[in-house]
Amino acid sequence: MRRTTVLLIFMLQGVLVGTPGVAKSREEPLDDAAKTLHQLFASEWDYQMERHPTWASSLGDRRRNDRWEDLSLEAIEKDYQHRTRVLARLEAIDRSRLTPRDQLNYDLFRKNYEVAIEGHQYHWYLAPLNQRGGIQTADELADSLRFETLKDYEDWLARLRAFPTHVDQTMALMREGMRERVMLPKVVMQRVPGQIDKQIVADPEASPFFKPFRHFPGDIPEADRARLTQTAKDAIASGVIPAYKHFKQFFVADYLPACFDQVGVWQAPRGEELYAFFVRQFTTTNMTPKDVHELGLREVSRIRSEMQSIMEKTGFAGTRAEFFNFLRTDPRFHYSSAADLFEAYEALAKRIDPNLVKVFRTLPRVPYGVEPIPDAVAPDTTTAYYRPPAADGSRAGTFFVNLYKPEERPKWEMMALALHEAVPGHHLQIALAMEQGELPKFRRYGEYTAFVEGWGLYAESLGEDMGLYDDPYSKFGQLAYEMWRAVRLVVDTGIHSMRWDRQKAIDYFMENDPKTEIDITNEIDRYIAWPGQALAYKVGELKIKELRARAQSALGEAFDLREFHDAVLKDGAVPLDVLERNVDEWTKSKTRSAQPPAVGQK
Repeated sequence: MRRTTVLLIFMLQGVLVGTPGVAKSREEPLDDAAKTLHQLFASEWDYQMERHPTWASSLGDRRRNDRWEDLSLEAIEKDYQHRTRVLARLEAIDRSRLTPRDQLNYDLFRKNYEVAIEGHQYHWYLAPLNQRGGIQTADELADSLRFETLKDYEDWLARLRAFPTHVDQTMALMREGMRERVMLPKVVMQRVPGQIDKQIVADPEASPFFKPFRHFPGDIPEADRARLTQTAKDAIASGVIPAYKHFKQFFVADYLPACFDQVGVWQAPRGEELYAFFVRQFTTTNMTPKDVHELGLREVSRIRSEMQSIMEKTGFAGTRAEFFNFLRTDPRFHYSSAADLFEAYEALAKRIDPNLVKVFRTLPRVPYGVEPIPDAVAPDTTTAYYRPPAADGSRAGTFFVNLYKPEERPKWEMMALALHEAVPGHHLQIALAMEQGELPKFRRYGEYTAFVEGWGLYAESLGEDMGLYDDPYSKFGQLAYEMWRAVRLVVDTGIHSMRWDRQKAIDYFMENDPKTEIDITNEIDRYIAWPGQALAYKVGELKIKELRARAQSALGEAFDLREFHDAVLKDGAVPLDVLERNVDEWTKSKTRSAQPPAVGQK
């Protein structure tokens, strides 16, 4: 799972200006239509960087490192009006005068804004946080930033001083959400007060927001260090901690009691219509919730048969349920300490890296690292996630792993997880997209969940091509992870469209997948809090596998897996219909090049 550090008001596609070493100049001059189009792309990117300064900061754009987002209802309404004006400007550009590449850029840009405008009517921005992130974890932004100069520290101080306003704006959204009944269920939101408590400390130096001031670069004078440190303590004591106390009181006394007793977005105004929108948005298809549910049932049945075959290879004599319990509980499948678990993840990454050349011709230049998920959120979040590198090259990609309760995190899942989150999954795909300097800004750093997460799930299967599933348990782990994503299709639609309760979803998951109960519970709560997002993984993976099989059938011995991966990744993240068109065009070009010349030609 790719985790962003910012909860955006609407899905954006973007890039930071001026990434070193990747920009390419165009070979032909742009005509007026193309110039106007790219000027619009550039101005819109700057607008988005201004409107979402924490996202900009995490990408390495430091121009507004002293600000939080303006979350006021007035600003959100202005954004909506702005997007309608942008679409009007786009429609004034003569698409027929653009090159095929720019016609695709035009179409993707337009679709992004159309989706954002369509989504605005449901007011989902009135649910600005959940148990996996929000203002209660706002300190995590500092982990994405550089602290190298006096200005870097002064900017963080400015954010500390402005934080109470940021909290007030968030609370105003939540109050409006209470009024309109755009909220999340109690069962997931009851996790949030404990997260807020971690911000309410007696000593400002114990605040997570103080972390940047624990170490300074050597060239910052001692006097400045003392001043910055004291100013930070004052800002945290007088502003940040009181703001969190106020927020905690509001959350516990007013907001949490008003949250839904049942699970499922169907409880929100026009909830069924909203969920259908989420399904289309996250899968980049026209599938309905019913379509997705039925696909999930078919995939669960198919994978269950493959699991049975692997189980028999292990020599296990019991039932499938007994085998699942064996995998969940036998000590041989678990590490006894967080340190041992983390060391094993680092070793896995080193094992995977040299095998990439077997299946990839093009690899990203930027590296990645492995880090633990912060302790404050580890109990409430998933097994792992990925944070992309900074656009300016100042920060590597990061594969975050959950070390909470290592005795409940099985070894057999680790290979598939590393393949998904690091390489050849999220890091390889996202870092490569960032390095495609010929793409416009909004695409190099853009994201379509079905592509990004579909690729991550597909990457798990590449462990077979790279010879990394060398025992039946790790192979079963890969199937368990594939089953996990198939189960999602059933339980996500079950919860939000068919009105399943939480326990029914947990029971279905437990019955079909050997993941531990702590992981399964956190997963179900994630689906409750993030309707539709989890559907994208399996839908995207199945499309990539379908395209690979189709190309392989058409090309026979001429099929090269490394070239196929280039064809999939060369344009960055795209909707699935565009991906299909790209791969089909690559297959046709390969077919033409493989044909012998006509008689009399050379």
